[in-house]
Amino acid sequence: MGALKEKIASDLKEAMKARDQLRVDTLRSALSAFTYKRVEAGAELTDADEAAAVQKQVKQRSDSIVEFDKAGRTELAEKERRERDILSAYLPAQMSADEVRSVVRAALESLPAEGRNQGAVMKIVIPRLKGMADGNLVRQIVQAELS
Repeated sequence: MGALKEKIASDLKEAMKARDQLRVDTLRSALSAFTYKRVEAGAELTDADEAAAVQKQVKQRSDSIVEFDKAGRTELAEKERRERDILSAYLPAQMSADEVRSVVRAALESLPAEGRNQGAVMKIVIPRLKGMADGNLVRQIVQAELS
């Protein structure tokens, strides 16, 4: 069992004792995601796999928040925000917009002038920023730097 999974399982027990139902449900969904990913991979998960599973859950919550806000379902959006915040605590600290911008600028400088397009830049920066920055933020910064 990876360190992240152990931490979440331990925190789940504490949440159950505290009768914090939202936290219990959220942490159970994370553990379920680990199980699903392990079955899908056919092998035990690495720490990076576990972090990716939690990151995917955070992204799903973020996407749901946008949709619920558009539909005027503020109570559901707020629940998703609380779940996202619970899960985000298990991820490494995210890079700031300025830090992402400096990585994007370095990538732009490494490309020839005629090869500077969004796809080429994203191909360079996404592997460097994986798990450390939100993909939507990266895309927005790349678009801004290219214009």
